[in-house]
Amino acid sequence: MSNRRNKDALFEAFAGVAKALASGRRAELVDVLAQGERPVDDLAVEIGQSVANTSHHLRTLAQAGLVQTRRDGTRIFYSLASELVAELWAALRDVAADHVAGIDRFADAYLGPTEDIETMTREELVRRLEQRDIIVLDVRPASEYAAGHVSGARSVPPDELVARLQTLPEDVDIVAYCRGPFCVYANDAVRELQRRGARARRLEGGFPEWRRHGLPVSSGRGAGR
Repeated sequence: MSNRRNKDALFEAFAGVAKALASGRRAELVDVLAQGERPVDDLAVEIGQSVANTSHHLRTLAQAGLVQTRRDGTRIFYSLASELVAELWAALRDVAADHVAGIDRFADAYLGPTEDIETMTREELVRRLEQRDIIVLDVRPASEYAAGHVSGARSVPPDELVARLQTLPEDVDIVAYCRGPFCVYANDAVRELQRRGARARRLEGGFPEWRRHGLPVSSGRGAGR
């Protein structure tokens, strides 16, 4: 009986991680934090919740050991507890995409039609970066770019997209990326570039997938801005 109780306690502890992610808001927070550290007030804006509600969700994630905090003056910053948490989120997302009925419909409604959006593999982008014959656009918010980005990428935040695209040189291949396969920013950028007659594709996956494959990453604004 003792062994049964101990085993039950062990597996309940395992299940606690799943329970912490059993909320769309908390899943979105993990998705955002997979890009890098963020303060609570920024996260609240990102998920469309009050700071109080966002803090509640973050405490639940912290209690499950999925996120950690640091204080800078009066501000509290959150980050994922480890890269394993990002991998867990990616696996959960991919399993749902492959096995849960209706996910495709929800994704299409959010991302819009994708038949006209071509993707570029990570392997091809590595080659093109070595050849220096491509422009790479990071279309996530500027704070996420500063936390880490594909080496050589230019920051084009969503709120600056249309204005910044006008400054790009013509007759050059362009690839855009954002948070992952279910991030709308890259699709919006590619559509706008195509509308302007540019040769544009989106990178397969997003920045977290690029980083997890051990590909070149930089942090800070640097020359890419």
